[in-house]
Amino acid sequence: MALFVVLVAPAGADVGATIISKCTHGESIAGFSQQAYREALQELPTEVEEYSDCANLIRQAELGATGAGGGGAGGSFGGPASAHVTPIPLTPVESSALKQARKTQAAPARVDGAVVRAGVVPVSIASALSSLPTPLLAILALMLACALVVAGGALRKRVRAHRSG
Repeated sequence: MALFVVLVAPAGADVGATIISKCTHGESIAGFSQQAYREALQELPTEVEEYSDCANLIRQAELGATGAGGGGAGGSFGGPASAHVTPIPLTPVESSALKQARKTQAAPARVDGAVVRAGVVPVSIASALSSLPTPLLAILALMLACALVVAGGALRKRVRAHRSG
């Protein structure tokens, strides 16, 4: 006897949530309407957008539904397959926002007496060390202290050997 499991969304179910769920679980998201893909993009949680390629996959599937793109998209969640996804062309709104952002340069601001420029990240040894976790800093300090004790002992032996010899 074969057991078949059929996943059917209830009639009033949110199709956008269904698409997002399928995408995050690596299932195919092909076969939905353009409106359903738009709904999914509007409902896409920030975490999913940030940590997966679902936004691109849904856009590709939306383009595939129009016949303008390259077929339906299969879902992938951050695996190697998502690295080969071709980028989606920007919408006119996204394109104009990007052009405007490139033209606009924020003026430098003064924060705590220092001049801060947008997009400039100063790098120094102090900032690299301060970003290390405290336990790691403690271990590094202990290792440095041990190295100094060993070096001091070796130097002391050498001085004593030189005096007695």
